[in-house]
Amino acid sequence: MIYKKKIKNVMSVLHICSLVVLFFCITSCTSSERRISLFLYTDTDPYIMLYTEEILANAGTDLRVERYFARNSQTIQNEQIERTINRKTDLMIVNPVDRLGMYPVIERLRQEKIPVIFINREPLARDLDRWNQIWYVGARADQSGQLQASLVATLFGPATRLGPLDRNGDGKIQTVLLKGEQGHQDAEIRTEQVTKSLASAGYDIQLLTTEVANWNEEQAFQKMEGVISRWLPQIELVISNNDAMALGAIKALRAAGKFVDDSGDGKIGCTDASWIPIVGIDGIRDAQVMIDRGYLAGTVYNDYRSQARALMRLARAVLGFSSENITDSKYVWIDYTTIRPE
Repeated sequence: MIYKKKIKNVMSVLHICSLVVLFFCITSCTSSERRISLFLYTDTDPYIMLYTEEILANAGTDLRVERYFARNSQTIQNEQIERTINRKTDLMIVNPVDRLGMYPVIERLRQEKIPVIFINREPLARDLDRWNQIWYVGARADQSGQLQASLVATLFGPATRLGPLDRNGDGKIQTVLLKGEQGHQDAEIRTEQVTKSLASAGYDIQLLTTEVANWNEEQAFQKMEGVISRWLPQIELVISNNDAMALGAIKALRAAGKFVDDSGDGKIGCTDASWIPIVGIDGIRDAQVMIDRGYLAGTVYNDYRSQARALMRLARAVLGFSSENITDSKYVWIDYTTIRPE
């Protein structure tokens, strides 16, 4: 009996010791983990959701990323940030609803000494300069407009001698432009740069109408229905500030009888009389499918994969996991590229 009791006591001690060891293993394993709060302007933007997937894929096991969606409301985003401050976080990544409204956010984070990386929508330079623990990861909006102009130039041929896509042969390109949010930095710059670049290259762009569709496929579809009722016989080109709106334009034009296999070769493309070139920006998956199927003439790839990788490399450096310096002062810029049919 005494022998059995001693064995039982020894086993109890060993069990307690193992629990203590396990506890210290768990705490030591999780102590190196850092918490990142990721604030996104919406969960309905296809590009933002792809970008988010890549951020999570690059987080690894040492970074715990918690997501917050603002439903396109800066008030909601501000409240989410305030609540997260109270719960403590090591780093914030913010995709602003309103890039012009970041001053109070930056001031609040500076007070709490919480570093912040902005993505996708660039705050004002004077706001970024308010503190040395603020960065921006993104792409230059002017480059996207310039590359979109290069897609148009490739489609139509030399400005002095337009090809067969100049359906009426007047030497001008009758164009519909689908614009993102009015006043939004990327929407304004993309619009300005694509039209300016084409004009500088000698193209005569006759703008039939500019329709604001707020980056949204369904809004673009509805806007294009109105455009089609008025301008359909004249439309030779649709330029869209993003792919989602380009997809809405394709949907509306198909409903109006465009994009038919007129040539009978079993394909949809520029040899069909009912084909209208549409160019977008972002390179989302559905857009690449439409390029492969012949409905979308091309897009400018806003490289979310490279941006996500650069973002998480910067996050690790900020949090002390590495000493890598990947910024140009406060900025990390990722180049756009074009995607066209093969």
